[in-house]
Amino acid sequence: MPRPAPSKKPSLRVERALQRSGHRLLAGMDEVGRGALAGPVSVGVVVIDETVRSAPMGVKDSKLLTEKARHGLVPRIQRWAVAHAVGHASADEIDAIGIMAALRLAGLRALGAIEVVPDLVILDGNHDWLTAPGEVGLLAFAGDAGGPSTPPVTTMIKADMKCSSVAAASVLAKVERDTMMVGFAQAHPEYGWSLNKGYAAPEHMDALTRLGPCELHRRSWRLPGVGPEAGPGVLNEVTDASLPPPAADEEQVRLALHEQTGTAFT
Repeated sequence: MPRPAPSKKPSLRVERALQRSGHRLLAGMDEVGRGALAGPVSVGVVVIDETVRSAPMGVKDSKLLTEKARHGLVPRIQRWAVAHAVGHASADEIDAIGIMAALRLAGLRALGAIEVVPDLVILDGNHDWLTAPGEVGLLAFAGDAGGPSTPPVTTMIKADMKCSSVAAASVLAKVERDTMMVGFAQAHPEYGWSLNKGYAAPEHMDALTRLGPCELHRRSWRLPGVGPEAGPGVLNEVTDASLPPPAADEEQVRLALHEQTGTAFT
């Protein structure tokens, strides 16, 4: 008989192998909103250990799920995980420090919201945007006793389709960010955020062209109604069609973290 095709659903196979190699407490981490024109960039983190069983049925990359399915999975993921959180960096912060540094800021906030320090973080993609450039060792960022810090990171292309912890993190991040954008849409209904969640949908682009941006838009990006109309130079979350705007230097991240936490940096 022919052998069955391997499952395309995420599993804990990668996580179990990493745990056997000594990384007992693992964090899956994924971002949402990197390519949006408005609103925050959000990073979810889901921590598991060797005692957790398979992820709740239906957990997969959030973009492959319906809105109803994502919302239904949130409480099940929260009960399943050892720890979980979502961190955000606002449009103003993206403008001030750049999208890559804002991703790091959101990720650090997510780590700061959990009460454990993972032994290893699994990031979706092939770029470690969580670890500070040029840093050796761990980057402590909150608390008099050192507080949460940046654990070692491993990257994996399509981790949100292979690793249950990363897929679960993407669901939490997307549901929380989408809910925020629907709330923002009440004050700014003209941009259609309740449907497009701040991405470059036709109705959003048309409203930007006619009305220009509001305070929740990423004004440093090339938007219709802001400077030369060259089109948005952004990374599309689904197609990865182009590159994001350049990030600012690490000192700006440290300043933003200092404003957020009140913690001095050395």
